[in-house]
Amino acid sequence: MQFYAFHLQDRRDHFNAILRSGRLLQEFLVDAYAQIEQGRLRFIRCNQAAFRVELYQGLADAVTNGMDLDRVGSPIVLPSSFPGGPRYMSQLYHDAMAIVRSCGKPDLFITMTCNPQWPAILNALKPGQTPQDRPDIVARVFRLKFKALLSDIVKRKFFGPVTAHIHVIEFQKRGLPHAHVLIVLSPEHKPHTTDAIDSIVCATLPRDPALFPQLQETVINFMLHDPCGMLNRNAHCMKKSNGETCDRKYPRPSDRMDIRSIAGRTME
Repeated sequence: MQFYAFHLQDRRDHFNAILRSGRLLQEFLVDAYAQIEQGRLRFIRCNQAAFRVELYQGLADAVTNGMDLDRVGSPIVLPSSFPGGPRYMSQLYHDAMAIVRSCGKPDLFITMTCNPQWPAILNALKPGQTPQDRPDIVARVFRLKFKALLSDIVKRKFFGPVTAHIHVIEFQKRGLPHAHVLIVLSPEHKPHTTDAIDSIVCATLPRDPALFPQLQETVINFMLHDPCGMLNRNAHCMKKSNGETCDRKYPRPSDRMDIRSIAGRTME
């Protein structure tokens, strides 16, 4: 792992052919990860005695019940330190449940998705490269921004004092990292009324775009459904129906302000 990490660093005055291989970089990363994980699994298989696998419940029950161990076979037990293994996932789940049992149920559920158009990502690309050509930059920038988000919530107490927080990071089909965060606030800052919730969550466009121009632009670009139906039969949501109906059933009747006039889009 350290060997591949060394060769995946972009250094000044050094031409790195691996980082300029485009889509082949992704194939290289997948092969490298498979090799790293295979090495870890080989180490676990050859050092089962160091993990004291005879103490695990399955083997102990087989001996107690008088079963023929030749019929049981020679299973390889993955310890909880192996990332992605069943014991690893079970340990994280029980840790999360212990936190909730001790600190109470979460008050906020926050999601964060990487935006490949972030200036920090685009400025780090080489000429002719796209974000999909550099998954290493995408992952690093997302990690920095996600740590900044947690710092605003936990250290700067944006929503109030935080008693506990749990998060998990997954990768979407397009390869972009996506985070789910659960926040447990202190008892005196828990939202109990509709006004308290409305002060945190807003599902409408900013009432005064002049005061929040960046928020207005962000909502229009990322929170509104693109034109479809009669306006655009080639939209992505029209492909399953051969350009006849929208997969998300837009446009929808609404008694509220018709926001389709804004950039020709409808709110999701």
